[in-house]
Amino acid sequence: MAGNEWINGYLEAILDSQAQGIEETQQKPQTSAALRDGEGEFFNPTKYFVEEVVTGVDETDLHRTWLKVVATRNSRERNSRLENMCWRIWHLTRKKKQLEWEDSQRVANRRLEREQGRRDATEDLYEDLSEGEKGDGVGEIVPPETPRLQLQRNSSSVDIWSDDKKENRLYVVLISLHGLVRGENMELGCDSDTGGQVKYVVELARALARMPGVYRVDLFTRQICSSEVDWSYAEPTEMLTTSTAEDCDGDETGESSGAYIIRIPFGPRDKYLPKEILWPYIQEFVDGALAHILNMSKVLGEQIGNGKPVWPYVIHGHYADAGDSAALLSGALNVPMVLTGHSLGRNKLEQLLKQGRQSKEDINSTYKIKRRIEAEELSLDAAELVITSTRQEIDEQWGLYDGFDVKLEKVLRARARRGVNCHGRYMPRMAVIPPGMDFTNVVVQEETLEGDGELASLAGGAEGSSPKAVPTIWSDVMRFFTNPHKPMILALSRPDPKKNITTLLKAFGECRHLRELANLTLIMGNRDDIDELPSGNASVLTTALKLIDKYDLYGSVAYPKHHKQSDVPDIYRLAANTKGVFINPALVEPFGLTLIEAAAHGLPMVATKNGGPVDILQALHNGLLVDPHDQEAIANALLKLVSEKNLWNECRINGWKNIHLFSWPEHCRTYLTRIASCRMRHPQWHTDADEMAAQEDEFSLNDSLKDVQDMSLRLSVDGDKPSWNASLEPNSNDPVKNIMSRMKQPPEVKSKPEVQGKKQGDNVGSRFPVLRRRERLIVLAVDCYDEEGAPDEKSMVTMIQNIIKAVRSDPKMAKNSGFALSTSMPLDELINFFKSAKIQVSEFDTLICSSGSEVYYPGAEEGKLLPDPDYSSHIDYRWGNEGLKNTVWKLMNTTAVGGEARNKSSPSLVEEDKPSSNEHCVAYLIKDRSKVMRIDDLRQKLRLRGLRCHPMYCRNSTRLQIVPLLASRSQALRYLFVRWRLNVANMYVVVGEHGDTDYEELISGTHKTVIVKGLVTLGSDALLRSTDLRDDIVPSESPFIGFLKADSPVNEITDILNKLSKAAG
Repeated sequence: MAGNEWINGYLEAILDSQAQGIEETQQKPQTSAALRDGEGEFFNPTKYFVEEVVTGVDETDLHRTWLKVVATRNSRERNSRLENMCWRIWHLTRKKKQLEWEDSQRVANRRLEREQGRRDATEDLYEDLSEGEKGDGVGEIVPPETPRLQLQRNSSSVDIWSDDKKENRLYVVLISLHGLVRGENMELGCDSDTGGQVKYVVELARALARMPGVYRVDLFTRQICSSEVDWSYAEPTEMLTTSTAEDCDGDETGESSGAYIIRIPFGPRDKYLPKEILWPYIQEFVDGALAHILNMSKVLGEQIGNGKPVWPYVIHGHYADAGDSAALLSGALNVPMVLTGHSLGRNKLEQLLKQGRQSKEDINSTYKIKRRIEAEELSLDAAELVITSTRQEIDEQWGLYDGFDVKLEKVLRARARRGVNCHGRYMPRMAVIPPGMDFTNVVVQEETLEGDGELASLAGGAEGSSPKAVPTIWSDVMRFFTNPHKPMILALSRPDPKKNITTLLKAFGECRHLRELANLTLIMGNRDDIDELPSGNASVLTTALKLIDKYDLYGSVAYPKHHKQSDVPDIYRLAANTKGVFINPALVEPFGLTLIEAAAHGLPMVATKNGGPVDILQALHNGLLVDPHDQEAIANALLKLVSEKNLWNECRINGWKNIHLFSWPEHCRTYLTRIASCRMRHPQWHTDADEMAAQEDEFSLNDSLKDVQDMSLRLSVDGDKPSWNASLEPNSNDPVKNIMSRMKQPPEVKSKPEVQGKKQGDNVGSRFPVLRRRERLIVLAVDCYDEEGAPDEKSMVTMIQNIIKAVRSDPKMAKNSGFALSTSMPLDELINFFKSAKIQVSEFDTLICSSGSEVYYPGAEEGKLLPDPDYSSHIDYRWGNEGLKNTVWKLMNTTAVGGEARNKSSPSLVEEDKPSSNEHCVAYLIKDRSKVMRIDDLRQKLRLRGLRCHPMYCRNSTRLQIVPLLASRSQALRYLFVRWRLNVANMYVVVGEHGDTDYEELISGTHKTVIVKGLVTLGSDALLRSTDLRDDIVPSESPFIGFLKADSPVNEITDILNKLSKAAG
């Protein structure tokens, strides 16, 4: 066990002191700091050692080591061991000081980096202000009083969401991936992933669907088809609520209105996975969710959009995994993204490091904390708005992130208000919106006579009185008590160490007056067998039971094994009827939804002073805050509320009076008001989109995007209309018969040139890219370059030719397959490569160039390529070209590997690569790849300066290319999905074993991936991160991934493609 080496040293020192010394220490505790500093009557080593053990070591470790030590009875052996103890204590002290020094250095370095980033950003912004705006110094860009006054003025001018918004008919998407999510009988507390977040998102979906102007709400989560969990979690769709005619102002609501849980399959279908294991499958979820949204936008367009697609008004991610997903979805659809963190990775990492029990490597291995932090940073990059529950979350938790700086955010907001250019710099807006609560089931009782009668009935009642029906959970709780009429102290949480239940038990057990005056009820989730619970939960429960036995609390403490979610209001009501108190003693509480629930039922509260309860108490004025580490303070606060009835009544009334501030209608009204202030955006195609959509509607046989044959038919209708109609003259007025007759026609017999080459006219003469008519797309994304970054013609050309031959040698696959090339090369260089390799451009339906910053299609003339007319505006989000160039040049030439500063006299490491640059790609040549900083270091420094982009090394680390935030080769494929309805599940991406630093993104997802071993020996992926996170991004095993050798013959390539085509996950 971790920490045993230190514990041995402490406990061996204790051996020389008798039990009297230990008891004295426990009766008169002093802090270790006070003992070391000489404060107090005298220095007692026993007191010092006991205090250190009790406050710093897990009790299970302590008990186990104690058993070993007390077994040593030989005095000579004891003396020998104690002689060595001094060295251990010295080592311990030295190690602790080292940890403290490292922590202080880390904090200091981070503060300096943030200050430097803020200074650089402010100086760049300062340069283009007029003389009148500059004032006397940079600090005067935003006067100290401006943010507060201006923010208040802005808030007052916001158009508050009201009932006159009914005509909006919005489509809202919420995402919460982990845990067990369902609408009824939620299994809250069954594991660490199924807690308050699950309840919050389900109730938020219901409440939003009831708001005027909201037509449909989809809550996305994971579909779980496992015998380990209930069958309901395998249902693809679950209706939460439907809109009523009143909600829609008397108009027809439509069959798709209301709130729904949409379960998307991703990852292993037959397993329930904890959130730490879900990371490699995030892109699978994104592709599945994208398919549903595209389908739903079309359905809603038919119902409320006059035939035009209805895109999501906002995509809202909850927690880091959903935030990562929401960022990719918002980028693919070009719609606003909102983020709620719930619990943040950097804050958790800080807390774990302070405990000193685990190294960074152990923490990352257990919690996947680095992948989580990376996802949270990406979410901050993409989010228009970040919703928090408390101000503390903004200042103390989001302030730890590279992507958010309160001071820089104020500067940028002030410039935006004045219409001054921010040069692509951006900070997300933060909004404090406390979670709502459904008060419909809350029965407010001013008098407790009825409750007293129920309790009397349950406890035996007066002689001759008729028994009264009471909730079953009351019986389950009160059977523990000797005197059930005493006030009940209620704690309700899962048995997690962070919830601090053991400290509450110690406070209760050691306060005689509190034990005599009150009972304690601990609702600690549900359990059948403690040994079957996760180790952390089992440890808390075991310790709790031991403490109950230690303090002999039988008859005073209730700890039922089971309860339903529907029992929770009855539990609150029971505590209120006994004039009890609710307590949340958590070490840190992000918000504290149970505090609001308790207040709604008339319970005063005692809560931790760390986190959300501070804001809740300021609003409700119904209780006391305590230090969760201070047992005496906890006991005194509980005793004060229980014993002083006037104070208890005042807190009870205050809670009822102010609870409306936390209602769901109030929450949703504020929520929609904030979102309405975001920059609204959605896909906008400048082609004959309306006509194309109408044709799709007319000829569609099935709404499902997963029906490949149906999709093919719909896409084919929008192709070359004159030739299509001419071939169907007998049934030209019946589109369904037209399609069926075409399906029944025998397949054309192709001539030999067509098999080897392309069918005449495939990419010539069509109004729209032939890509629209493809059933599948083979994407060649092999990053095969030599030492100088030039394409390795021999390897690359051979692979391209073999892939094309393999596809066209299979009649079924060749029938309607197309090809795409995805590369970091610019278009001109790619064309020259084709000419050198004697490859026709018309072989490809689309070319994705410059690391996903450009998309081209073959034009009407042979050999001519046309850019996608809408892609440039699609990826323009938060792109600051000029400001980015100056900053990157400075960073790359002043910072080396690991973020260390370079000597100013050193030669520059990069030079601008103008031939490879374009409107949405800033490119540089790397002079010395061994000295440049890694991508994660560069991205961090850019974020600290407010710049949001996607940097990557490519072409065997000889180039640095920086493209817009949500542009990449993988996102370009999703763009093709959205733009031309070419399902990602029907794409086959061919890659090597190594590649550019965006290589990992091309492997994961619902598309099929072919990894060619031995083809790419030199890649840029080594410069991606200082820590290898590939296992947290790319699944180790997936039915969507196949392997080939570089020298595989054509028939083997055909076989692997056919095998992957049958993969269903």
